[in-house]
Amino acid sequence: MSSDQTTSDLAGAASLPRAVLWDMDGTLLDSEKHWDVAVRDLSRWLGGEMSEQTRLATVGASSAGALRVIFDSLGLAHEPEALAAAKEWMYSRVETLFADGLEWRPGAREALTMVREAGLSTALVTNTERRLTETALDVMGRHFFDASVCGDEVPAGKPAPDPYLRGAQLLGLDPRDCVAVEDSPTGTAAATAAGCAVLVVPGGVIDVPTGPGRLFRDSLVGLTSADLAAVQGCIRT
Repeated sequence: MSSDQTTSDLAGAASLPRAVLWDMDGTLLDSEKHWDVAVRDLSRWLGGEMSEQTRLATVGASSAGALRVIFDSLGLAHEPEALAAAKEWMYSRVETLFADGLEWRPGAREALTMVREAGLSTALVTNTERRLTETALDVMGRHFFDASVCGDEVPAGKPAPDPYLRGAQLLGLDPRDCVAVEDSPTGTAAATAAGCAVLVVPGGVIDVPTGPGRLFRDSLVGLTSADLAAVQGCIRT
């Protein structure tokens, strides 16, 4: 089976997954633009402009991973106190930007509703730390999720499989019975490593490579339960 088949090619090929594990930034919420502003501002605060290459390397990364990338780009030593101060500055900046408003990605709210109406379990699985995720949950609606996993609640964030392994565990499920929905290479790698089938909905910031167990869709607009069955089917075949 080709790794770059679309969901429409395989609709109806398998039964529904038992759960959907949702990424947040860039997948459900149009919040990557806020992170873009924050990391660029942080780089200036630390003493230098951020290159596009550096910015792309931070997309989907955990806060610790993003800070390492930024510090390396500026030739700064990874001193614990400096990293902690930079993290606090970055999160305070993102909090301010989140307070100005969070917008849904196209079709995201309707997709969440469809999954709930289909009777599937759900978890939010994000590299964003709990402090900011709580604000986002208030915007999205906590009723859409049975559980949530944040980047500061696992041994290692995406691209490590830990967040998705934890999400499946909280739902009492095998990751292989779950479909993850992702927009970034980092998150997709994490979900694949955990054993999940992945519906990739690229956010347009950076391309996600094709691969086994991954199906691609331009957006969440019009997502159906048959599409989810197709994604689950690609890992069972």
